[in-house]
Amino acid sequence: MDDKNKYISPFSIRYASKEMQFLFSPNNKYSTWRKLWVTLAESEMELGLKEGSKPVIEKDMIDEMKEHINDIDYDIVSEYENKFHHDVMSHIYEFGLKCPKAKGIIHLGATSAYVTDNTDIIIMRDALKVLKKKLVNLISILSKFACEYKALPTLSYTHFQPAQPSTVGKRATLWIQDFLVDLKDLDYICSSLKLLGSKGTTGTQASFKELFGDDYLPVKLDKLIAEKMGFSDTYTVSGQTYSRKVDSRVYNILSAIASSAAKMSNDIRLLQHLREIEEPFTKHQIGSSAMPYKRNPILSERIDSLARFVISSATSANFTHASQWLERTLDDSANRRIVISEGFLAVDAILDLEIYISSGLVVNKKIIEKHLKDELPFMITENILMDNVKNGKDRQNVHEEIRKLSLETLKRVKEDGLDNDLFLKISSIKELGIDKAKMDEYLKPDKYIGISIQQVDFFLNNDVKSILEENKELLGIEIPIAK
Repeated sequence: MDDKNKYISPFSIRYASKEMQFLFSPNNKYSTWRKLWVTLAESEMELGLKEGSKPVIEKDMIDEMKEHINDIDYDIVSEYENKFHHDVMSHIYEFGLKCPKAKGIIHLGATSAYVTDNTDIIIMRDALKVLKKKLVNLISILSKFACEYKALPTLSYTHFQPAQPSTVGKRATLWIQDFLVDLKDLDYICSSLKLLGSKGTTGTQASFKELFGDDYLPVKLDKLIAEKMGFSDTYTVSGQTYSRKVDSRVYNILSAIASSAAKMSNDIRLLQHLREIEEPFTKHQIGSSAMPYKRNPILSERIDSLARFVISSATSANFTHASQWLERTLDDSANRRIVISEGFLAVDAILDLEIYISSGLVVNKKIIEKHLKDELPFMITENILMDNVKNGKDRQNVHEEIRKLSLETLKRVKEDGLDNDLFLKISSIKELGIDKAKMDEYLKPDKYIGISIQQVDFFLNNDVKSILEENKELLGIEIPIAK
């Protein structure tokens, strides 16, 4: 078949990074199988596996296997799989052709889950580390943005209706806070991952007890394999596979990151509609094929699209765990091949997009100021009301007077398309005691942002700084311009 007619995953040509694509590539997967076979044989040899007085495994067998870890002939594997209809056995046979000395001891005592499940855990651990690096960098970039704009007043929106002002930097801290939660959860899950180890057909390690003729050595074999593969331990109990609860926990982290990213990108989409904040737009970028003036938030929209896929797929991981029968069923296999790999690739793409967008956010200060100026006369009414009450006026009477003026002004703005002149109306009522100097003071945006600036400083210094310091070796990442 012509290569142009072959199906290629969108993640491999458009979205995910080369780093994440490698982790879920066939070469990484199957070379990890071989590393696990080497580790199993090496551990069995070190624990003194013998047949009578003769060692079952010799060092030259191990050396031979190590020489061919990355030497995989996929054509031969395919021939065997067409014959056996079993992927693990196909690779065992092909590996045996390359390693005639070791052929008889490859996979000794193990079941297929030894390589498939341990490899999945290893890949998920490595993939979580990639995501962690990107999360840390995203938090760092957004923190600089929050600091830069911590004092820039902006309208807040509740129900997407103008509300009490905040600052651009304060709004960014809300995004950062979500990603901090995700980072802490990711760290916890990653640190708690364990290997399946060498548990045998139903998790009892019966085959290894038979091999060693000992109750303790199978446990020691597990720990040795874990140590050699860079893990602190294996799961103490399992069926043939590790519990698919592990997958659901990992996928819940992917879903959580996707959710945080979608929240932020949706905010940017709304702000870009208002022309207050926009995602980066390159010199020759085309916003619309029909409307040349448009600058569509396509990258934020892509994040939302990918996030929807990840979030919805989380239910699949949970269903897979729920539907496993007793010590093992195989209805998990095809689902996991798709859901886990595509989930990681999607979140990888999401974080790349979020880093790229955050690095080049365009803040249109004049538009922000204009929107604030248009709405500020409505915002000042609460302060005027409180000041009049302090000066001995009846709250209900003042409230009613301001309410009438506000409704008149709202009609003027909405129906007649005229400017908001509420502050002129209010200042004309002598009983309210608002002269021009006092009105100018009321109309200063800084008066209405509360302690937004202090909140940003406190958050960055107390919640974020220590996290970035702990992970400073991960900082420094460049994301190419997204297609």
